[in-house]
Amino acid sequence: MRDAIMEVSRRAFCTGATAAALLELPPARLWAQHHAAGYDLVASTDRQRIMTAARNYLALKPATITSFPSDRTPGGLHDFFSEADYFWPNPANPNGPYINRDGQSNPNNFNDHRKAMIALSLQVPALTAAWLLTRERRYADHAAAHLRAWFITPETRMNTNLEYSQGVHGVTTGRNFGIIDTLHLVEVARAASHIAPAVMSSADQQALHTWFRDYLRWLKTSEKGIAEKKTLNNHAVCWALQAAEFARLIDDQQTRQEVAEQYKTVFMLDQLGTDGSFPKELARTKPYSYSIFNFDVAAMLCQSLRDSSENLYEFKLADGRGICKAAEFLYPYLKDKSSWPYKKDVEHFDSLPVRSPGLLFAGIECNQSQYLALWKTLNPDPSDAEIIRNYPVRQPLLWFPSQQRKKA
Repeated sequence: MRDAIMEVSRRAFCTGATAAALLELPPARLWAQHHAAGYDLVASTDRQRIMTAARNYLALKPATITSFPSDRTPGGLHDFFSEADYFWPNPANPNGPYINRDGQSNPNNFNDHRKAMIALSLQVPALTAAWLLTRERRYADHAAAHLRAWFITPETRMNTNLEYSQGVHGVTTGRNFGIIDTLHLVEVARAASHIAPAVMSSADQQALHTWFRDYLRWLKTSEKGIAEKKTLNNHAVCWALQAAEFARLIDDQQTRQEVAEQYKTVFMLDQLGTDGSFPKELARTKPYSYSIFNFDVAAMLCQSLRDSSENLYEFKLADGRGICKAAEFLYPYLKDKSSWPYKKDVEHFDSLPVRSPGLLFAGIECNQSQYLALWKTLNPDPSDAEIIRNYPVRQPLLWFPSQQRKKA
């Protein structure tokens, strides 16, 4: 199985005597074999890009939202603030409430806090991946410095809520849809699960966990958090991935079980079509982008929960709907965008596709070597800001079981 994943062009993946022998292994051992090979695949594919990025990031000091004050925020210096992407001045009333233009981002809205968080989500995972590959302490220490600045140090830490995210001028100071902004903390939390036990003091680890525990409580109990959990499209899946991964960091198994049930009883039933598409995303003005995005987030939710008692990759409804079906639907259009039979996105269509983390993990878990072959060819480092905004998992090396993490 390991050789089959590493040599993804071979048709022998999950076939023949080797696969037959592996299928006789206990599930836990088979999973370990799959993911050991997956780790090696990512390490060999991404080593150079990881090390190049990490060396560059060593020179960059932590910069939290407190470095970017805004005179437009209804909150304070430590409150995350952003303005809704698709809202614009009304030509009929330029000074009045903004109006919606779905799929068209307003470049004049305040985005500095989001940009700072995206920078964090780029730097900390890359530094952590470099540490996993080399065990050079400098990478782990610098990642930890970012974690302290954002979540521990009183002068620079962010408050544990998103009350003022994606507000709309003249309409509201914040919306539940803004919770998607902290999707960029998901891989930061994953990185922290590696870094904190290795290089941070007990006091710092406790403070870090307290931040994520408090934020998770806000996600689960606030008016905005509850509303976001109940949305009908990718926003709810993004809420679930955040809840699952933050709960993983603080060892909140009850929340992780709740999210697994939400995946099985809500997302697969209400969001996934019988053909594996996401009809609610296809109805948007950026159907290609949002279909890929929702697939990636749903697949990463399965991966986040993979080290719990249940394998959601194997879950499917009676009619066959499941994450493997979603991958099967999307794969041809990731391979050949020109075959996309639906309308093109109103913006940024030419910047897609990029390297889909869902494609990687579905390739491993759904036993599809062609997914892995395609994953290797796609761009892992997009430069289009809008694509980066909808691309929260960039270092899949961090997402394999802990027993497989080693010096490569």
